[in-house]
Formats: sequence, C-alpha cells, structure tokens
Amino acid sequence: MKKLFSLALIGLMGFTTFAQAGSADAIKTEKEVIENAKAMGDPSVVTYSMYKLIALEGANSTYKDSLAYIYFSSRKYGSCFLMSTEVLKRDPKNEAILELKAISLESLGAIDKAMESYDELFTLSNNNYHGYSLAKLQLAMKKNDEAYATIKKVETLNDSGNYKVTFTINQNHTQQVELLAAIPYLKGLIEEKLEKPAEAKLSYEKALKVQADFVLAKEKLELLN
Repeated sequence: MKKLFSLALIGLMGFTTFAQAGSADAIKTEKEVIENAKAMGDPSVVTYSMYKLIALEGANSTYKDSLAYIYFSSRKYGSCFLMSTEVLKRDPKNEAILELKAISLESLGAIDKAMESYDELFTLSNNNYHGYSLAKLQLAMKKNDEAYATIKKVETLNDSGNYKVTFTINQNHTQQVELLAAIPYLKGLIEEKLEKPAEAKLSYEKALKVQADFVLAKEKLELLN
C-alpha cells in the first residue's frame, strides 16, 4: 500500500511538471503570436492572444495593462475603463493606468466619476496637467470654489514642458496651447464665475505673456477691457 501511494505521488508530481511545462509552452506560443500579429498590423489577433495569456497567467497578468492601452489607443473607452479598473485592483497606485481610467470616464461623459479619478490621480502625482484636468471638470460641474482652490495649487507646480492643450476656436478651427498658458486661462474663467473680473483680467494677461497668439485668451481680455 505504501509503495502504491509512493508511485501515485510520483505520478502526480510528474503530471504537475508536465502541466507546468505545457503552460509555459502555451505562454511562449501566444507571445510569438502577438509579436507576429503586431508586425502584420492585426489588432484583433493581438487582443485575442492577450486574453489567452491572461487566462494562462492568472489575475495578476501584466497583459491586462497592455490591453488597457490597446483599448485606449483604439478609443474603446468603455473597455479601457473596465480593464483599467481590473488593473487598479492589483495596483491601485498605478498613475499611468489611473490616467487612462480618468480620460476614459471623461470621454464617456461620466464627469462625476472622471472627477473622482482625476482627484485621486492628482493627489498621487502632484502633476500640473492632472490638476488642470481636475479643475476643468470641477468648473464644468459648477464646483467653482473647489476649482479655484485646485487651479491655485496647480499654478505653484513645476511644468515638464511636455503638455499642450487643444482648444476649439470655432466650428472649423482648433488651437494648440502651452499648458502654462492654459492654466492661467482656466483660472481666469473660474475667477469670472466667482465674480472676480479684475483677477480674471490679470490671469488672461498672464496667459498671453506665455503664448501671445492664444485666441480665446485675447477674446476674453477684450471683453473685460
């Protein structure tokens, strides 16, 4: 009986080793499929193979992160939000994924939820673009005092110089604006809502010192003069 148990145990260990080897081979194969599909420009195959890898690797698979980026770049914001939420269960302070979640929620029109995500993100990153995005949503939701507190904090932060903001000028034209000009412009908009016209004028002037051709800031300043 003892001998039979030993033989059974050895057999089970052998099966486990075989299963692990098989799983490793399957993972390797799917990774090769992904690389080939990327080279051929076939995102549907890439996505399918990533889901297979997640099934093989388990809940902590880093391919969930990759899928979130794929959905975001494809503008599939609902799927990006859901996958980002999955990743954040494992890694709640992942700033890059939290940013994807916030942008996805904003793109879906879920402004309240997007505001919550940007608030969490800004607390983690202390990044002036994240703070600007939060203040913009707070203003949109008529939380003017909160927006003002946020944008004043944003003004004190260092700028990486990597961000530009796109503004709609009219039906046919948009303008790329330096973030350092967009921040005082947003502050001016908030100050107007708070009935602080003198302060708003100074903010628009500051925006134009950064970027003299900022069309919307010029228009706002003209209306206040």
